[in-house]
Amino acid sequence: MERLIKIETTEKVQRICELATYSPYEVWLSVDGEHLDARSILGLFSLVGKEAYVVVEDDVDRDSFNKLMDKIEAK
Repeated sequence: MERLIKIETTEKVQRICELATYSPYEVWLSVDGEHLDARSILGLFSLVGKEAYVVVEDDVDRDSFNKLMDKIEAK
């Protein structure tokens, strides 16, 4: 599964990284076909101001993914 997001701030990078760290499944951010581990904060800082896909395995429960996305997109 995947969903497109806009990474506007460093605070959003920090929130994504924290949520991915505590997620029971792996979370990646994908830009131009490259996947970055969402738990790696240094790599994610290069995405500030860009759009990226949040990507998880297809077998992840859709409700769980939607809850993660709600937290990522919360302001």
